[in-house]
Amino acid sequence: MDNSLNGALKKAKRKQLLKIIITTIIVVIILLPILYKTGNYFAAKSSSRLHEQLFLHNEIAEPNIQIDSQVTNNSSMFGGNIVTNRSKNIDGYLVQWSTLTSSYDWVRTNIDYNELVPGSYGSNKELYEYDKQTKNKVATFYNPSIKKYDDGIPNELGEVSQMKNHVAEVAISFDKPYTFQEIQAKIPDNLNIVWLYMTSPITDENKGPAGLPVYGFDPSDSPKKAYNNFINALKKYNGDDDTIKKFLKSNKGKQFSKVKILGVMLTGQTKNFKALKNKEFIRGASVGATAQIVPYIKPEK
Repeated sequence: MDNSLNGALKKAKRKQLLKIIITTIIVVIILLPILYKTGNYFAAKSSSRLHEQLFLHNEIAEPNIQIDSQVTNNSSMFGGNIVTNRSKNIDGYLVQWSTLTSSYDWVRTNIDYNELVPGSYGSNKELYEYDKQTKNKVATFYNPSIKKYDDGIPNELGEVSQMKNHVAEVAISFDKPYTFQEIQAKIPDNLNIVWLYMTSPITDENKGPAGLPVYGFDPSDSPKKAYNNFINALKKYNGDDDTIKKFLKSNKGKQFSKVKILGVMLTGQTKNFKALKNKEFIRGASVGATAQIVPYIKPEK
């Protein structure tokens, strides 16, 4: 009887275990597609959100930088990367700029700020910012409300205008804010106005570059329309940024013709920058990327 009972119990346990295994397999088979579909749904939402954030950041905070391509890479149901290839247009010459590799998962999106923030080089003779991947010098803007910068405020118009057979971009910082109409009257026609410097955080720059963002936009062919797009992009980008909130509040309902501008990014042949030397409205002039002119690519101006 004992052996018979033990055998029956073992048989019942095996049946129970088999039922558990079969039930588990069925549940897994049912849940796997649901989990896969759910994971892809949340990953796709984060991917779309990150794409939008990257495009918005480029639209408002990347002077004369264009996105050549932006693709999703290493994607899975749990997340992935977005690779953003960028360049600069220097009077018709395309110059490579750093590539961003940003990441996302179901909940978080992480823009590649390590590459967005320029590096800083300092020596006994020089202090300047540079793009970390290409090592090209970054053209720096200087806020008129910040009275003192660690290494002073350079005016490199004399040096850049002496470069022969080159095109260059130069960040021009004004002595005070001006309207777009006033700026157009001051800038020679043989230079391109490719970006308007509108605002940036007010901070202590005595100890070196703070690496804080500057906000502005490409006026393109329709400055008024571009400005309206810029305002809409600012509202979408970051409602908690004090600099952005202050700018939006002070310019609420204001026509573009009345809005004040702190500086401009110019591109053109280096010889054409000579006309801006010693102009009183220029507080600082910082050279950025340059390119040598070749016979088979004509400058835009």
